[in-house]
Order: sequence, then structure tokens, then C-alpha cells
Amino acid sequence: MKRANKSIMTLIVAMAVFALAATGLQVEKAGAADKVYKLKIQSLFPEGDLSANLLDVFAESAAKHSNGQLKIEVYSEPELVPGGQLFGATKHGVVDMLQGMGGMWAGIVPVGNVEFNLPLAFRIPDSEAETFEGKAEVIRDFFMEEGFIEILRKEYAKQGLYMLDICTFGPVPFVLSTEPVKTCKDLEGMKIKADGINRTYHSKVGMRGAEVSPTEAYAALKLGTVDAAEWDVSCVTGFNWHEVAPYWIRGMECHHATGHILVNLKKWQSLPDELQTALEKAGEDYWDATVEGYKKEMETVRDLVEKGEVKEIMLSESCREKYAEGAHEIWDELAQQGPASAKAIELIREWREDFE
Repeated sequence: MKRANKSIMTLIVAMAVFALAATGLQVEKAGAADKVYKLKIQSLFPEGDLSANLLDVFAESAAKHSNGQLKIEVYSEPELVPGGQLFGATKHGVVDMLQGMGGMWAGIVPVGNVEFNLPLAFRIPDSEAETFEGKAEVIRDFFMEEGFIEILRKEYAKQGLYMLDICTFGPVPFVLSTEPVKTCKDLEGMKIKADGINRTYHSKVGMRGAEVSPTEAYAALKLGTVDAAEWDVSCVTGFNWHEVAPYWIRGMECHHATGHILVNLKKWQSLPDELQTALEKAGEDYWDATVEGYKKEMETVRDLVEKGEVKEIMLSESCREKYAEGAHEIWDELAQQGPASAKAIELIREWREDFE
């Protein structure tokens, strides 16, 4: 009888231990499922730039799609690090993610000059798409469905970064001038605040590039340090450059220039699959937000044109042709910067054959 009671007690203890182990396993699993991942993202651009401001949408979307597991803190330049240090800071994990544009890091990743606003590459004819959002969709499809983003991801991965998604900056270069200009003769000798490859682009028609930060451009235009300046539409709606440079010079711009979100590769790989998916969905939502946001900003500019506060000038046909010649010279020059750039430009040429 005692032996039977002992066996029963042993069985009860074993069942209790098993039950506790099972409960502990469930708690551990529940704990993993509820873990909050705190991440930081900084924009390359200062507060007032629309793409930087819209990162709040990215953070909110990530929280929604992850059921609160992704908590992203958003910063503008230079709240965590200066813009010139942002790429390295993200590569080394000081910052988890960045939002910026390839042209800024083209000295490290040469194909970035192709990715960001290769002159006239992303100018979409009305026969292909007429609306702002329609042209944006054509460009996104090229990135996502024609293998372009895979070229870029491979190159950024070499730097310890994962290219999550793209954003639009709307028309770039968005050029404002202190004086009315219409021909390339008018442009010759003018000093323009410009960035990256666009300095070379404007030099093809005789302009002189100058390095000026977006926050200093208003004063530079007002004081005559530069005669013109380029950015995206935020130069009007965020920085108010039109108050001192009211002439909007058109005809050399892409309809959409693209930026990106880059994630520290180790951080990306450490996320569970479901949170990677949540971050991907947030990237898509951010793209949609930039398309909608920049569309509204362009409508604001149109209203200012109607009021006479911004004066729209289309460059002469001969000047637009000269810009186009210069653009294709730049394509050939950039294709010599390595296999990735050559492949990316070849892909763009093949893509553009479909609607030219």
C-alpha cells in the first residue's frame, strides 16, 4: 500500500513539474511576443523638410503593424549626429536607421548618384502617366519590379546597411532664382546652391555650383551670395526661399527624385520575421505619405503662382535641349564608376526605351 502511495505521489510531482515547465515555456513565448524594440531614425534633412517631417508617419505605421512592438523615435538633422556623419553612425549602429538620399553617400556607394535623381532619368512623359501620383507609381514599379532596388540593396549591404524602401521628394531639382531667367545665356555664370551630381548638371549649361546648407540658403539668396538655389518643393513650403528668390525655373527637373530608408544590417537581421514584415509595411506607408504630402505641397506652390508670389518660368527649348545633352554626358560618366553603376544605368536605359 505504501509502495502504491509512493508511486502516486511520484506521479503527482512529475505532473506538477511538467505543468510548471509548460507554464514557464508559455510565459517565455509570451514574453518574446510582447518584447518592445526601441529604434532610432534620423533624417539627413533638418526640420522643415517635408520628408523629414513625414517620418512620424513611418514611426506610427511601424507601431501599428507590429502591435506596439516597434517603438521608433524620430529625429531631424542634426539632433543625433550631423548629416555628414549619419551614414557612418548608422553603419556602426549608433543610429538604427536613417532617411536620406543616395547622392549624399555616393563617395562611398557610387551607385547612389544613379539612384538619386540621375538627371532626367525619372522624367516621365504624359503618355505614360499624367498625374503626380501616376508618375510616382511608374517610378516605384521600376525600383521594385525591374530589379533596380536589388542592385542598390547589394551595394548598401556591403556597407552594413539594408535598404528598406524608397520615398519621393517630388520634382528635383526645384530651382528658385533671384532674377527671371529663360535661356542658357541667362544662366551662364550664375552661382547656384546645389548638391551632389546636380552641381555637375548645372555646370553643363554654364552655371557655377556652391555648397550651402538648406538652412543657410535663405540668407545666401537674400545677400546675393548665390543667385539661385535648388532643393525640393520644401524650399518654398518649408524654408520660404521664394520670399527672396521668387522665380521658379523649370524644364530640367525629374518629376520625382527618390530617397530611401537604410537600416543597420545587424539590427535588421536581429528582428523577428514578423517585425521585419511590419517594418516593410511601414516603409510602404511612408512612400504613400511622401507621394500624398509632396502632391499637396505642389498644389500649395500652384496657389502661390496664382497669387503671383511665385513666378513660374519654363526654360527655352534650346536650353532644355542643352540640359538634356549634359544629362546624358553625366550618364556616360557615371557608368564608368563601377559595375553596379554601369548595370543600374543600363537598366534605366532599357526601361526608358518602353516609353520614349
